Amino acid sequence: MARSNVETSPVWVNTRHPSPAQKPPTSQTGVIGWLRANLFSSIFNSILTILSLILIYYFFTGIFEWVFFEAFWRPVWVNRKLLAVGTYPMAQLWQPAILLAVISLLFGLSGGRWGGIMRSVSIGVAALLLVLAILPVGIGAQIYLGVSFALLAGGYVIGLRLPIPHRLLVIAWLLSIPFALIMLKGGIELRTFGLSTFFARPVQASNYGGLLLTMLLAVVGITFSFPLGLGLALGRRSSLPVVKYFCIAYIEMIRGVPLISILFMAMIVLPLFLPLGMPSPTNVTRAMVGITLFSAAYLAENVRGGLQSVPKGQYEAADALGLSTWNKYRMIILPQALRAVIPAIVGQFIALFKDTSLVALVGLVDLLGIARSIIQQPDWVNTPGGITREVYVSIAVIYFIFSYGMSWSSRQLEARLGVGKR
Repeated sequence: MARSNVETSPVWVNTRHPSPAQKPPTSQTGVIGWLRANLFSSIFNSILTILSLILIYYFFTGIFEWVFFEAFWRPVWVNRKLLAVGTYPMAQLWQPAILLAVISLLFGLSGGRWGGIMRSVSIGVAALLLVLAILPVGIGAQIYLGVSFALLAGGYVIGLRLPIPHRLLVIAWLLSIPFALIMLKGGIELRTFGLSTFFARPVQASNYGGLLLTMLLAVVGITFSFPLGLGLALGRRSSLPVVKYFCIAYIEMIRGVPLISILFMAMIVLPLFLPLGMPSPTNVTRAMVGITLFSAAYLAENVRGGLQSVPKGQYEAADALGLSTWNKYRMIILPQALRAVIPAIVGQFIALFKDTSLVALVGLVDLLGIARSIIQQPDWVNTPGGITREVYVSIAVIYFIFSYGMSWSSRQLEARLGVGKR
């Protein structure tokens, strides 16, 4: 084979002093690169982006113009006390304020001392109090909310720094239940002690309304439906036929009917189950019972799903350690099961908070009922264009603030517990 007469010149590479790395083009980095990759990556995506921007522009400009130039917000501002607490007596509003301050302090102390779930819940409550304190709901209400926020933050710091006994916090939470009932009913009659001027007459159940009633129904429903639903979920997996089939019958029966039917039944049937001579419960109490029983059935199914997600080996390991049934579920099974269904449980609580608006159909004046009464007030009947949109938008914002607060707390808790991560 003949050699080629063409000699190739060697290529010298300077390995000691390599050329500096070149920066990526500006069209691929920064804001321009993100826009090209996410919004203008193709002709079709570019057209969709432009159309979306046009729709967003007209939507937000229309909302801005209506909110600040066309809407008539005076009825909402004038009736802000009705929206907040209904017809609760003005002279006794300091008592729910004290209750809020005490509960805020307990949340702060518990969040700082216990951490975990209580810390996430405390952060969510603090954020909610801060948002409500900023909103223009009135100087007095803003002061109460600001003080409650300060007590929660101060209690959190104290709980972090001081070794408060766990038993003391548990006792404080248990004592807060009768304290809440006393304060919400207007205090105790202390005429025999000469102190009746300090405590007013008990507040009638018909005076509860607005956001106060909505929060009261939601808090009671969430607080009592959780242990009841937990017991139903465990009972459904019991080996005792009586317990198992009773729980199954209860869950399926409650889940097979709408909430409004449960509320009507609570209003009519509940007094029939009470002992003779016992005073008939108020409509507010009946609504609490109906909401609690309804929510517990759905919560039981959420917890049962979490129990089924726990591997069988965890049960066998607990039995191998010689743990009792109570310690097995308390220390090993339930922490894993509840961790897996936190999104479902919080979603159930958010739905419960919004479903409290159905009590307006059984004679209670909650936030939605107050909104309807404001629309029907004679002072605003002849308002050009009406005030329906303004009132309903206002209560929609209130529902959104509280629902988003619970959702945000749920996400923080999931991040702390590593839900969805291996």
